[in-house]
Amino acid sequence: MNEHISKNIGKRILRRRKQLGYTQEEAAEKSNLSHQFFSTVETGKKNLRAESIIKVANALNVSTDYLLLGTTGDKDVDNITTLLSKLSGKELHCLEDIIKNYLKALGHIDDKK
Repeated sequence: MNEHISKNIGKRILRRRKQLGYTQEEAAEKSNLSHQFFSTVETGKKNLRAESIIKVANALNVSTDYLLLGTTGDKDVDNITTLLSKLSGKELHCLEDIIKNYLKALGHIDDKK
């Protein structure tokens, strides 16, 4: 695997691990990988085999698409849907405004429309 690809995969693993509040040890244990191996993967020094990619994706509750390519998959959307289902109607509409403003700031929505 290309070193650049390995580093990007490692960065995505690190970002998601921190988002979930896991230590490397916790994430490694949940992935059924050694802490040392997990650490070298996270820094992009080692590559993951297909079986290990699946283990890490399951442990971090993300799609393999996200880990490998940085793109979202059904699992990633399902995670957000699950979180949104906990909101009341009013809370959901407030969040909609927040998301629209965020997307405008990122340039994904034309402000003039």
